[in-house]
Amino acid sequence: MIVFDIPLQVPFRGVTRRQGVLFEGEAGWVEWSPFREYSDQEAATWLRASATVAREGHPEPLRDRVAVNGIIPAIGPGEVARRVAESGCRTLKVKVAAPGENLDDDVARVATARAALPGGAIRVDANGAWTPDQAEDAIRELAQFDLEYVEQPCASVEELAELRRRLDGVVAIAADESIRRATDPLRVRELDAADVVVLKVQPLGGAIACLDLAERLGLPVVVSSAVETSVGLEAGLRLAAALPELPFACGLETGRLLTCDVTAHPLQPVAGQIEVRPVRVDADLLTACRADARTERWWLDRMHRVAAVAGVGLP
Repeated sequence: MIVFDIPLQVPFRGVTRRQGVLFEGEAGWVEWSPFREYSDQEAATWLRASATVAREGHPEPLRDRVAVNGIIPAIGPGEVARRVAESGCRTLKVKVAAPGENLDDDVARVATARAALPGGAIRVDANGAWTPDQAEDAIRELAQFDLEYVEQPCASVEELAELRRRLDGVVAIAADESIRRATDPLRVRELDAADVVVLKVQPLGGAIACLDLAERLGLPVVVSSAVETSVGLEAGLRLAAALPELPFACGLETGRLLTCDVTAHPLQPVAGQIEVRPVRVDADLLTACRADARTERWWLDRMHRVAAVAGVGLP
């Protein structure tokens, strides 16, 4: 087992370093990287997903490339155009509603992204930060930039449903946290709360669980990452490649947010697409990304504790 600790290029959702555990099972290397603040119970779902991949591998792909969206973190407008050019993607996801910012900041960031990507698709992600009133005002303002959808504008599924009724088709709504952190993700369908659902492999217990959930939800799916190394990204990429339909670009361009990776050939897009291929872990890069002794002990203690909650064995 290797505990990694990788700084991010820019803060992302308040995170400045990405940490987790990489371990090798019968089917290859896998990643377990629940965020530090998550409870053992929540982290157990992530571990079940990783253990399943380590034991069984990935589902069979239906496509050999997956279109992805470029990520625009909560950065100033002056940095946006460079980030758009670096991504090479024809779809962008722009972070909005960041702590300490206001709607003017969001408008400036999205406007700059739109100017840098004329004719491309732009979606925004509020990570549940708005009330329904704030969300309605913000979305009606941001709609001038021809948004593909707004991801998780409000925190609860009930608020999403209310907002969707208010907007009446002005902009599509995508559910993320209302799926991956919900006790009952099917509530999104029952309340008619979203037009699109975002699925992430680790938080939802693995690719097979995600494929089953996608079928039960019956809504268009976007596969996204949890800002993982290329080992974790491969699990998301393989899920996207196995879905029967994939109408939207997926949120799997997050590898560029890391200052380093554990493979010499990281999963990054070329012309807006990532090739579906195995990730080969590099021993020297594993060493370079390895956490210090104190961080390593914290993660290994946590992993063994969570394994007991999850009911899984560790290698």
